[in-house]
Amino acid sequence: MIQGKDICKKFGDFQALDRASFHVPKGAVYGLVGPNGAGKSTILRHVTGIFRQDSGELLIDGEPVFENPEAKRKLTFIPDDVFYFRQANLKEMKKYYEGIYPTFDAALFDKLMDCFPAVDRKRNIRRMSKGMQKQAAFWLAVCCMPEYLILDEPVDGLDPVMRRQVWSLLLGDVSERGTTVLVSSHNLRELEDVCDHVGILNRGQVLLERSLSDLQDNTVKLQVAYAGVTEPVLPSELNILHRSHVGRVYTYIVRGSRAEILRRLHYGGKVDEPNYYI
Repeated sequence: MIQGKDICKKFGDFQALDRASFHVPKGAVYGLVGPNGAGKSTILRHVTGIFRQDSGELLIDGEPVFENPEAKRKLTFIPDDVFYFRQANLKEMKKYYEGIYPTFDAALFDKLMDCFPAVDRKRNIRRMSKGMQKQAAFWLAVCCMPEYLILDEPVDGLDPVMRRQVWSLLLGDVSERGTTVLVSSHNLRELEDVCDHVGILNRGQVLLERSLSDLQDNTVKLQVAYAGVTEPVLPSELNILHRSHVGRVYTYIVRGSRAEILRRLHYGGKVDEPNYYI
């Protein structure tokens, strides 16, 4: 179990986390969702013991993780910007991971070659594309047999076929070993297919934390295409948890019932019937 309580973190004058609290149950796939700059990567770097919170509490199985080798040994982290030693290839990184993780499964490493056929184990990893580096990172991480797998924007740079392959591999590991997965993304739609718990993060605060089934019952995802170039002022009564847009198409995550949300939008003249989807 991963538990964060009232975590605060400042970088200079910037408040990256503001009393952020969350709870990742054992054996769950927990999705941390929010726009760029919301604080997702900062939370993950606290969970993995890279950062130390200014205040609050971060525990893994009841133990603080910062400067705690035993707690860190339980987890494997794949950051958005994967790091490898400058001259290392995959075979050399495998030896390095074997020295850190006593649970590393060399037989599984060989078995997974069929899952990542395009990755050359003898090639310098730093010279691979971002997508190939991500595949190598997943390959190594799964073979560490961690209790906790921490993923920051994990499938960026992967093609659709490899995305499905990676998610299938991770969910199989969760099913077989009870691995706990904490994954961050700005794409709620992608996490809907793999997560059973979701936390919505914005401006350093976890605004909402629910099981996915509860979230679907009490929260509406609304996509709107406005006639104008800019977004109009929406009714202040709407409890908008998350917003993003691509061009003129805006996506909102709104707390409340579908009927009430649509009533408020229509009453305010903000949405035309053909242009919204729920």
